[in-house]
Amino acid sequence: MIELANISLLRGGRPLIENSSATLYPGHRIGLIGANGSGKSTLMQLLSGQLHLDGGELRLPPRWQVVHILQDVPALPQPAIDYVLDGHHQLRRLQAELAAAEATHDGTAMAHAHAGLDTISAWRLPSEAARLLAGLGFDEEAQQRPVASFSGGWRMRLNLAQALLAPSDLLLLDEPTNHLDLDAVVWLEEWLCQSDRTVVLVSHDREFLDQVVTDIIHIDQRQLVSYRGNYSSFEVQRAARIAQQQATAAQNMARREELQRFVDRFRAKASKAKQAQSRLKMLARLEVALPAHDDASYSLSFEPARALPHPLLTLEELQGGYGSKVVLEKVKLNLVPGSRIGLLGRNGAGKSTLMQILAGTLPPLAGVRAASPGLVIGYFSQHQVEELDGQATPMALMNRIAPTETDQKLRDYLGRFGFGNDRAFAPVGPFSGGERARLCLAMIIWQRPNLLLLDEPTNHLDLELRHSLTMALQAFEGAMVLVSHDRHLLGACCDDFYLVADRRVEPFSGDLDDYRRLLVAMANAAASSSSGVSASERQDRKEQRRQAADRRTALKPLRDKVKKLENQVERLTTELAALDERLTDSTLYEVAQRANLTALLQQQGQVRQQLGEVESAWLEQAELLEQMESDE
Repeated sequence: MIELANISLLRGGRPLIENSSATLYPGHRIGLIGANGSGKSTLMQLLSGQLHLDGGELRLPPRWQVVHILQDVPALPQPAIDYVLDGHHQLRRLQAELAAAEATHDGTAMAHAHAGLDTISAWRLPSEAARLLAGLGFDEEAQQRPVASFSGGWRMRLNLAQALLAPSDLLLLDEPTNHLDLDAVVWLEEWLCQSDRTVVLVSHDREFLDQVVTDIIHIDQRQLVSYRGNYSSFEVQRAARIAQQQATAAQNMARREELQRFVDRFRAKASKAKQAQSRLKMLARLEVALPAHDDASYSLSFEPARALPHPLLTLEELQGGYGSKVVLEKVKLNLVPGSRIGLLGRNGAGKSTLMQILAGTLPPLAGVRAASPGLVIGYFSQHQVEELDGQATPMALMNRIAPTETDQKLRDYLGRFGFGNDRAFAPVGPFSGGERARLCLAMIIWQRPNLLLLDEPTNHLDLELRHSLTMALQAFEGAMVLVSHDRHLLGACCDDFYLVADRRVEPFSGDLDDYRRLLVAMANAAASSSSGVSASERQDRKEQRRQAADRRTALKPLRDKVKKLENQVERLTTELAALDERLTDSTLYEVAQRANLTALLQQQGQVRQQLGEVESAWLEQAELLEQMESDE
């Protein structure tokens, strides 16, 4: 096991972790979480041997192999699959030894090298590398392309494949899903869950954490706090811990106030002086338990759009692509206020192409794109984040889109997004990816769009900001089209899903769990195909997938009904809570307010009765759906 004993870590003279301990057990998969800047990446660098402790001790088992993802990939001419194989240093060393032995005709050295290659099963490593690359979205043609031909995001996938192929006892993954699409994220989950390695990973994707990790280490107030279970379990445990700390803090504060009152009253009286001194000593000894506080968060919210025309945007028989290359065809889409669409499909299928056509930044090759005169688009993409003017400041960028507003109003607005004080006047160039994404969101929200087009908006955002964005999108009144590998965001904000595949954009008859099962089934089928499964067996599996799709289609109306009732329960619960809060106002119980009080009590009773009826219907339909799904 790995022991962190009373460790301290500094970065730039600032303490990140102080005199804290944690234990990482073999075979466990640990999610390392905490606010941005809390020290997650620094701790990963310590575990990988890139940094040294400022205090305490790190105990690693002897001869453990530690592997982490490289952050840079040079523009190499070698094929992608060869680059991935380079990550297996033992393979490359033995191959070099064999080549040298063959060059000198040293039979003993050749036998030794062959024995070593046989020990590591070198014969299977090229196919294993190909399997890893296929899971991460590289087809056979792409696997043979030179590394230099890939973009930065795809090169990071190559680094991930290299880390997965390399033999390791401890695998360190810092934001491994940032450059992946949903298909690749699901594949990576399956791979990690089947691995017996010890894994420490940093991720802001709560669904990914829920699927993969067995433990959580939370860096909180410069301490390492360990929790058993996945991220959802951590949230429950932490809420209980915070409540306990707050109760302890309240009890201690009440006791301190009681002791202080005694001291203040009797310190000057000779007969009570001894008791007063005793109370002062008790005050000094009393542990001050500060109320637990949550990490700083941002409050995102969309102002109502100035207009909500119906429809907002329509696509008819649309063909999309680049030059002579057709990526999409016969696309039909009607976006109206309240449309909440999530796009599914593998990377390269055309999701971003469709988003660019919707945004008007890419003209269609054929067909009709009809936009309402009142359409206001808020378009977020990674290209926009990367292409922000590095010389400009947040204030300068806001002035460009709001030239008539006062500086004070813009400063106040930017402060809501974490760009307060001098940060509003700092050049954007050195900003982190998260800061740039946050700034882009601020600029979009300011323009009060009625159509949101969000292409991977959560890359580089921490869990707190993702939660705030989710809540804001749930309250958004316009239409939204979302591409994301964050399933929590997709599931919480989208009512309908469309699958982009084989040049078509078609409604997907199911939810994200159905899509995950489809991806796993396809991966298993591909693995079976490559391992010699007969054509008839593959046909049987194809028929099984078709039948599963038919069952999803049959269950969709019931799923929609359950979701609608669930939304009604949430709305009525919120409404009832607001009424309960209003009824705590003591002024309502004055004689002059009797009519208002009576009206509020009647409204409270009506909402409570309605909530009970909707909850009963929801439970009944949810049980029916669960039973029908279990019968499949």
